[in-house]
Amino acid sequence: MKLNNKRTFFIGLAFMSIASFWQLYDNIIPLILQNTFGVGETLTGTIMALDNLLALFLLPFFGALSDRVDTRFGKRTPFIVLGTIGSVSFMLLIPISDRLGSFPLFFVSLGAVLLAMSTYRSPAVALMPDLTPKPLRSKANSIINLMGAVGAIFALGVISLLVPDEPNPSYFSVFLVIALLMVLSVAVLVKTIKEKRLSEEMKEFNHSQDLEDEETNGNGGDMPPDVKRSLYFILASIFLWFTAYNAVTTAFSRYAGRVWGLQGGSFANALLVATGAAILSYIPIGIIASRLGRKKTIIAGILLMSTSYFLGFLFVEYSPAINAVFAITGIGWAAISVNSYPMVVEMSKSADVGKYTGLYYTFSMSAQIFTPILSGFFLENVGYRTLFPYSVFFSLASLTTMLMVRHGDSKPPKKGSTLDHFDVDD
Repeated sequence: MKLNNKRTFFIGLAFMSIASFWQLYDNIIPLILQNTFGVGETLTGTIMALDNLLALFLLPFFGALSDRVDTRFGKRTPFIVLGTIGSVSFMLLIPISDRLGSFPLFFVSLGAVLLAMSTYRSPAVALMPDLTPKPLRSKANSIINLMGAVGAIFALGVISLLVPDEPNPSYFSVFLVIALLMVLSVAVLVKTIKEKRLSEEMKEFNHSQDLEDEETNGNGGDMPPDVKRSLYFILASIFLWFTAYNAVTTAFSRYAGRVWGLQGGSFANALLVATGAAILSYIPIGIIASRLGRKKTIIAGILLMSTSYFLGFLFVEYSPAINAVFAITGIGWAAISVNSYPMVVEMSKSADVGKYTGLYYTFSMSAQIFTPILSGFFLENVGYRTLFPYSVFFSLASLTTMLMVRHGDSKPPKKGSTLDHFDVDD
């Protein structure tokens, strides 16, 4: 059995477009809030958490809803197309509201974009397991994550090139380029991936896999208590490492300006290095995971992330050496992100993929609601230097919960080619 890499690449275009948008959102929206509208740190963190508050309720809802939808275009494609159209339409109003200095227009536009994004994120992610045989989903997820990293690094490159080094720059060209990428990506996906036909082809195979899982688990496929306990610990780990990571990603553009004195879009260079390191590390991470197993690979990633946060704290002024620290961050995050989602979704039946995808996002988004507010409070009331120690604490906390996971991991058989090392199966 071999993964259809070409098909997986086209499926990953949806995730690539989503990742490019969120990279833009995390880095530019806080700058608009503070530089244009004079919003404080705590309120900025609260506003930045709104997308995650919406996602907490809407991602599980639309994930489960897409499980039950059946159209001639498939289950997930209608959500992806309509959600992209809505997101692109409203996101272009954000830089316009910035230039006009209209906070009401900004707030309404931002809310509409976040609502539109929430309608299709779970269906877009669930498309991969829908159209991929269960044993190959980890391999496919590595490619999907690679596509997401490409989208993120594209957005960072656009920010670095198109945001001028001036006090109140215009962001319209940045938003326009990302919007065009989103539209083009989804147009190619719809043209190349005929979801309805492919899902019918996959249904029989994955149904047989569901039956095998039921025989293994017993109780008609109900999750045994010890496996459920491991699931809870995985979900807790997801919450904690997102708490650490998202604090840095949402505050870094401000941190780089306030602590290191960087101006314009130059802060994006360190994030660009982190994302580039993640892209380059996927194959070696696959090799390591194929030998050590998924759990140990994730633990190694947590340790790398914790180390990078600690090293980041040591820099009291900007130095090119910070790029090496962010390279460690990228490698560690790749080790975590490639292996975590399949650990959740592989426990589901084929008919429940959207539901379990929503469950994964419930915990990751809960963290991203919690952490901008709490970390923003520390930034505003204690000082910006609290950012990296904050992330060290929650990263190490995720290590303690991940050590309690006892299921969902095994050593896969030896791979036959370099590309096969993307596979990090349970």
